[in-house]
Amino acid sequence: MKILVYGPKARYDAYMPDFAAQLGAELVFCTLDQSPRQAAAENPDAQVLFDDPVVDVGREIIDLLPNLKLIQSEGVAFNRIDLEAAREKGIFVCNNKGCNADSVAEHTVMLMLMALRHGITGHNAVKAGLQVKMKEAVMASGSPELGEQTVGLVGFGDIAQATARRLKPFGCKMYYYSLHRRSPEVEADFGVEYLPLEELAAACDILSLHCAVNDQTRNMVNADLVAKMKPGIILVNTARGNLVDEDALYDALTANRICGAGLDVFAQEPLPNTSKLLELDNLVLSPHF
Repeated sequence: MKILVYGPKARYDAYMPDFAAQLGAELVFCTLDQSPRQAAAENPDAQVLFDDPVVDVGREIIDLLPNLKLIQSEGVAFNRIDLEAAREKGIFVCNNKGCNADSVAEHTVMLMLMALRHGITGHNAVKAGLQVKMKEAVMASGSPELGEQTVGLVGFGDIAQATARRLKPFGCKMYYYSLHRRSPEVEADFGVEYLPLEELAAACDILSLHCAVNDQTRNMVNADLVAKMKPGIILVNTARGNLVDEDALYDALTANRICGAGLDVFAQEPLPNTSKLLELDNLVLSPHF
């Protein structure tokens, strides 16, 4: 069985269990300097495709792999895979539900803290010899602690729940929004309360995105929702970049309607060096860990 891997070999060398070598599968890796289309064209006999979450698997690539039986996302989402094309050809599409919940939850809390406590600007101020000036400015502004913040979780799957577990000891007030409200017992266990999305945005100091991308959620953080948000809110996105209208986010950050943001994902990945977001200093960016 040939497996075409859209991802770096070093990742598999680090994490692949010993027994995998005994399965007899042939792994072919698409290198960083090779296009996914080229890799598919050169390996038409591949039966399985392992897909990095930032690589698009569209109809063209699927058509180039006539023996394909399975597309396995390395992550937890399907939004970059053409599900309709796969369905037409009888190709199974799978993900790794919950596999990264703990690490993404940790990263989410880190981005909250960095945005709230001026992680990037403070670092740059110290390097520029402005430590005391920065310290006094932050102290005079009444910079709050995370435990004093009201946090809203948009979506309440594995990652949001793991995030709630980590935020609970801080003492945060927590709300969540999901299409399917959880039972009172589950809400009590995680220390969260339910609110509709717009009420959540208006009530919270930090809004953290944890939902899938689909026709209902694409660009859900847009100018209309921003207008309903609590002034000075912080936005954190460790889910998918297409949940956010980046033009609306740029305008809101520039006007300080949103006072800060922490982004691990972007509408286009890698983030183009022409992106307006790179002009901002009230923004913490990480490379989709």
